[in-house]
Amino acid sequence: MLSARSLFQEILDHDESFRLFCSIAAGGEAQGGWENGRIAALVPDGERALAPKIARHGADEDKHGRIFRALLRKRGLAPVPVPPETDYTMLLERRGIGLAHDRLRRDEPLTVRDIVVYLAHSRVTEQRAADQMALLSRHFGDHPEIGRAVRVIAGDEDNHLAYAHEELLRLAAAGHGRLILRTLRAYALAEIRVHRDVSLAVMAHMGRVLGWPRAKRALLAAGIHAAYARERLVGRHRMTALRMPERRDALGGAPAPAPEAA
Repeated sequence: MLSARSLFQEILDHDESFRLFCSIAAGGEAQGGWENGRIAALVPDGERALAPKIARHGADEDKHGRIFRALLRKRGLAPVPVPPETDYTMLLERRGIGLAHDRLRRDEPLTVRDIVVYLAHSRVTEQRAADQMALLSRHFGDHPEIGRAVRVIAGDEDNHLAYAHEELLRLAAAGHGRLILRTLRAYALAEIRVHRDVSLAVMAHMGRVLGWPRAKRALLAAGIHAAYARERLVGRHRMTALRMPERRDALGGAPAPAPEAA
C-alpha cells in the first residue's frame, strides 16, 4: 500500500535513502537559517522590534539542520550533495519568491515592503513545513530513532507559522493589507508548483536508490500531480488566509538549544 507512512518507512529503513533525505532536509534548514540571520541584521529602524524574532526563527532553522546531521551521525553516515532539482529553497528563489540572496548580501537596510515579502514567504513555506511535520509526527512521533527530532522540529514549525500569521495581521492593520494579500496569492501558487517539482525529483531519486519498479514510480508521480491539481483548486487558500493564532508572540523567547544527539 502506497501510504505516506509506508513510503517514509522505506526511506527510513534504507541507509542511502535516509542519507539523501536528511541531507536534503539539512541543506534547506541551513539555508533558511542564513536567510533569517541576514534579514534580522537588515531590519529597518521602524521594525527593529521584529529583529529578535527573525533571529530566533533563523536560530531554529540552524538547529534543525544540526538535528538532521546528528541523525546521520548516529548511523555513521555522512551528508551527500543535494541534487539541484530537489533544492526547495533555491528553486523558490529562482521563481522570485522571498528576498533575493543578492539583496541579502548587501549591507543595506531593508524596507517595510521587504519585510512584508519576507513574512509572506514565511507564511506560505511554514504552512508547508508545519503540515509535513504534523504528518511525520502522527506516524513517527514515537519512533525510537527519529521520534524526538520529529517532535522538536514540528513544535518549532508551528511556532514559525503562528509568528508569520501574527506579524502579517499586524502589518495589515497598519495599512499593508493589499500588498500582503497580493503577495500571498502569488507566492502560494508559485510554492505549489515548486513543491510539485521537488516532490517529483525527490521521488525519482528515492525510486532509483530503493529500486522501485516502473509501475510504482508512475503511480507515485500520478499521485503528486493529482495533489498539485487539488492544491491549485482549493488547497492554496490555506496558504493565503490569515487568522490570529492561539500561540501569541510565539518567537518572543530564546530558542531552545539543539539536542546533542537527535
